[in-house]
Amino acid sequence: MAQSLMAFTIAVTLCTAFTLPKTYGDNNRVVDKSLSDQEHFMDGEHNPKYDHEAFLGEDAKQFDDLTPEESRRRLGLIFDKIDKTKDGFVDKDELRKWIEWTQKRYFIQDAQQQWRVQNPQGKTKIYWTEYKKSNYDFLDTEPEGSSEKQVYVKMQERDRRRWKMADADSDDALTETEFLNFIHPEDASHMQDVVVMETIEDIDKDGDGQISIAEYISDLYRGEPGDEEPTWVENERDSFRTYRDKNNDGVLDHDEVKQWIMPDEYDHAEAESNHLIHTSDTDADGKLSKEEVLEKYDVFVGSQATDFGEALVKHDEF
Repeated sequence: MAQSLMAFTIAVTLCTAFTLPKTYGDNNRVVDKSLSDQEHFMDGEHNPKYDHEAFLGEDAKQFDDLTPEESRRRLGLIFDKIDKTKDGFVDKDELRKWIEWTQKRYFIQDAQQQWRVQNPQGKTKIYWTEYKKSNYDFLDTEPEGSSEKQVYVKMQERDRRRWKMADADSDDALTETEFLNFIHPEDASHMQDVVVMETIEDIDKDGDGQISIAEYISDLYRGEPGDEEPTWVENERDSFRTYRDKNNDGVLDHDEVKQWIMPDEYDHAEAESNHLIHTSDTDADGKLSKEEVLEKYDVFVGSQATDFGEALVKHDEF
């Protein structure tokens, strides 16, 4: 429960409207999220829904209505894409790269869509003055001191800070690649600090630049007065004290927040590729043949009986 709620609470920023600037806050904070919003383990067992979302990304929700035969056929086409060496096998490295790509392609597609909206003339760069005019020009007509204006001024300031960090050549304009880093900073190493700063700003209610245990819990759980606190909340307090607060000073500083939301010791794609190979590699040669993948098709994509989504109908390759 706590893991799913945290994944939702600090979910990836997706800005899809341009008549107003994007909203910052609890529900769209960026983070180096897991491969799936599903729990990795359920009752001590590996959760197959996690595998499906890790392997297919958003397409995991679209395989439900397919027959087993159609699922296998489409999975065979995916296998051919993963097999970059065209040797008839998928090794761990190929599988890991595929899993990483499935997670990033929707970020890229989202950024490309926003780039086209922000750049209707198809120029090679967008200048900050153009972006500001497109997204924040209305601020000039907002009454001074109004609470709404204060909110949007803060948004503009955060966008400006993000813009400068994404602007690799410091010309105050973003190329399409730089714009991707601006929209989705969680995938760019040089943008990680801005992700951490935004996270702290959203959770830090007293403005001391750190996250106390009370602020940490408040961001995860907002019960009504008189409600009995769920057990997982106390577990999160224990996690804060035992794992998050490395120096035991009662608060999370910049480095501790970074380790919390962007842990560097665990490679989700590596772990998932190991798991999928271990589960499906019947001859134990350390790689997967197409026959082995199709034999375990339900591990990768699910079937009509597993109730994991809607039919996949929008992709030309199928």
